[in-house]
Amino acid sequence: MSRVCSVCNKGQLSGNKVSHSNRKYRRSWGVNVQKVKVVKENGATENVYVCTKCLKGGKVNRA
Repeated sequence: MSRVCSVCNKGQLSGNKVSHSNRKYRRSWGVNVQKVKVVKENGATENVYVCTKCLKGGKVNRA
């Protein structure tokens, strides 16, 4: 569960890698998640995994 954003629940995607000869095989794309310290509503701090899109968008209050 460490590769899932705790804010937007963005997770791993899967699809096909396609070669020049159009052969396909499965692969997966991971999410760029970072472990950050976040201040919760009650004032406590917690270490959570947050994707970089949520970090740039200001959706979390960092400690």
